[in-house]
Amino acid sequence: RRVSGKHLISLGVHTITRKPMSWHDNLEEPEDARFLNLLHHAALGPRKKYPETQTESQEIGWDSEPLVSPERGDRRLNHFRVYNDITLYKAKMWSLGEDDRHK
Repeated sequence: RRVSGKHLISLGVHTITRKPMSWHDNLEEPEDARFLNLLHHAALGPRKKYPETQTESQEIGWDSEPLVSPERGDRRLNHFRVYNDITLYKAKMWSLGEDDRHK
């Protein structure tokens, strides 16, 4: 089938270069709308094609919305690195080469 000046073999997208002196490559053919819709549908992702998972491996990540709302101020869920006097002191000692981590 011919689509937009390129030849397509089967449903795969294998293009064959045009030959300028060939009479059949210079003929204009109408585009096949059904074939183009089939190609566009095949290029869609699985979440846009199907209402639910088709395989077991698609179940992982299918529902990508978080179960809990991400509130950055909630200290129960967010454990940020806190610097105070003792942590700054030990960070400086380790950067100077003191290796008493195992004591």
